[in-house]
Amino acid sequence: MATILVVEDEKPISDLITMNLKLVGHQFFKAFDGEQMQQILEQEKIDLILLDVMLPVMDGFEWMRRRCHPGVPVIFITAKDSLADRITGFELGADDYIIKPFEILELLARINAVLRRSVKEEEGFLAGDVEVHLQARKIYKSGQLVELTAREFELLEVLIQNRNIALSREKLLELAWGYEFEGDTRTVDVHIRQLRKKLGWEERINTVYKLGYRLEAER
Repeated sequence: MATILVVEDEKPISDLITMNLKLVGHQFFKAFDGEQMQQILEQEKIDLILLDVMLPVMDGFEWMRRRCHPGVPVIFITAKDSLADRITGFELGADDYIIKPFEILELLARINAVLRRSVKEEEGFLAGDVEVHLQARKIYKSGQLVELTAREFELLEVLIQNRNIALSREKLLELAWGYEFEGDTRTVDVHIRQLRKKLGWEERINTVYKLGYRLEAER
């Protein structure tokens, strides 16, 4: 998991973002203006900055122009929604540009996408005797390689990245496979059962709950 600096002067939005970052396992720092942001960057190792544009002291665009800490990826989160503003953000070097209001799951997905492109060390996850290496796309159980289908791995990756967040079948399909599913959403149940069997979690339902997956039929 990453260390993320949230630069947002509206406390309710800052609290919402950091609460969900904590839920999925990220560490975070908060700053409410450009000056606080700069102080934190000089003292801490930051993997990603979530940056509002309209800030006191120094706005987000101005900070990007000065860019005192090159190499740290930046996602703008702002109410400035014009095409000109979005173009400015990307021309200044932003890795993504999210317009308020936003869905928290979309924000988390975009954070994961930027981190995959920028974080060099391999991200892993450990649950009992199961090790998941996300970048290498390898899973080991008691040291033995477990073979998953591409769909099974993609679903497991989404569950890990959104652990502690309850997701509907429809949302899992959208996040894991990137489309609005028009058929039987129970296909998710089939893949979950296969994952449990292959990872030895048939009797450990709580393990899957910890990965953020709860089906209405199991509630």
